[in-house]
Amino acid sequence: MSENKRTVERYLDGFRKNDHAQILSCLTDDIEWTVYGAFHLTGKQAYDEAIDGEGFIQPPTLDVVRMVEQDDVVMAELTGSATRVDGSVMRMSMAEVFVMRGGLIAERRAWVIPLTENDFR
Repeated sequence: MSENKRTVERYLDGFRKNDHAQILSCLTDDIEWTVYGAFHLTGKQAYDEAIDGEGFIQPPTLDVVRMVEQDDVVMAELTGSATRVDGSVMRMSMAEVFVMRGGLIAERRAWVIPLTENDFR
């Protein structure tokens, strides 16, 4: 496994454990994070403040369906779920693009699609 894929795996593992230090250790100082349709932020401090996700109980479950790499870009297809404060569970399908620099994540672009029961048929 390449250094870039190992970094992405370590990053995802940090999210699974809600380990802010582990997550942040995988990022460049000028990290950019975009979740299309939701937000865009820049920098480790802003990233750290957004990790927990307002209205959610951490940590989420995240399962890698597949991960591919070309040059300094790692793309991952993920499925997962996150429990909301009210006890409901959001199931989701995600496409993630990780732009790497020096073995660290310099940019993360995410498309998150909430799933309904009909999506499992």
